[in-house]
Amino acid sequence: MDRLSNTVRPYAWGSTTAIPELLGIAPTGEPQAEMWMGAHPGAPSLLTRITSSTPSTNTGPAHTPGDHTPEQPLTDVIAADPERELGRATVEKFGPRLPFLLKLLAAGAPLSLQVHPDLAQAERGYADEKRRSVPIDAPHRTYKDANHKPELICALTPFAGLCGFRRPTEAAEAMAALGVDSLKPYVDLLGAHPEEAALREVLTAILGADPAEMAETVNLAAAAAERLGGAHAPYARIAHHFPGDRGVIAAMLLNYVELQPGEALFLGAGVPHAYLDGLGVEIMANSDNVLRCGLTPKHIDVPELLRIVRFEATDPGVLRPEASPTGEELYETPVDEFRLSRFDLSPGAAPVDLTRDAPQILLCTGGAPKAGDLDLAPGASVFVPSGEKAEVSGTGTLFRATVVV
Repeated sequence: MDRLSNTVRPYAWGSTTAIPELLGIAPTGEPQAEMWMGAHPGAPSLLTRITSSTPSTNTGPAHTPGDHTPEQPLTDVIAADPERELGRATVEKFGPRLPFLLKLLAAGAPLSLQVHPDLAQAERGYADEKRRSVPIDAPHRTYKDANHKPELICALTPFAGLCGFRRPTEAAEAMAALGVDSLKPYVDLLGAHPEEAALREVLTAILGADPAEMAETVNLAAAAAERLGGAHAPYARIAHHFPGDRGVIAAMLLNYVELQPGEALFLGAGVPHAYLDGLGVEIMANSDNVLRCGLTPKHIDVPELLRIVRFEATDPGVLRPEASPTGEELYETPVDEFRLSRFDLSPGAAPVDLTRDAPQILLCTGGAPKAGDLDLAPGASVFVPSGEKAEVSGTGTLFRATVVV
């Protein structure tokens, strides 16, 4: 297995302290939002392969014990021999690429309110923009690739977010309690139509409202939310970061969720969501397709967004891991591109064999476990090629990211 060197992305919404505290390093004072582990072309992990005489189930060029390869991106390592690194079953199912991206995500401010397309929508949208010659880096480009982007976020600290529509009657009650006259049309719509039509009409109205009038409504709503506190307090905090943004009102249509450490949320296609605050482990299908609907200065493609959003009230579905006899705690999801689980290793326990015919990334989030001969500290990660021996031991917490094949 190979120790990874990973890039931290300094997005403006990132916490200045959460990732440095986990890594045990001094903060820089700048936001540190996400640490990426994987083979995303935008910031692939780097590795220096140390070979040994340990037999492998993979075929490949022979090495003498103690050989070192130069540091190189994981993208290049996989491209050089996809079947050796990923395994035949993974390549046959997903192509010659690592199909997931693992992250540490540290939100110090709200992320944009957003949804992701399903696979068919992504393929269709990407092909359409390619046909129309929309530059891939254009600010108004919606589809960066032809893949879907299901996600799972697992809290390492208390973690706040928005996930899925709540019942229209609940949203109407929350808006009415603010006593803002310009919100009354939304309150009336939410109570006058069946669920799907009510949610669709109100979100459409919010996105189509006059910007100046909406900014005034948001500011009045934020002041009222600040006075009321309680269940309204999150919207005041959101408005503090995005004064006048229509996404503050759109956020009131969604379920507010607070995760405790170890709890998780799965975000499927068409489900509006936003992360607000906290540190977590995130895993997603390897895609950049995001349709935004607020809490952002970036482009909002309203017609396409309204086609993608699933207008149905849902329970956010907080996930808790299912334990197995091996000690693996699995977060069940309905996708094959990723599989996330957790191990809490106890002092004196027997080593755990994680060897499998699929690629894996192991991430330490606490303690001082070992992966093979590698000592790990919080924030350290390793890549395990398909079929390579993967034994973990010692004391601490490890997350295991792999695929379903």
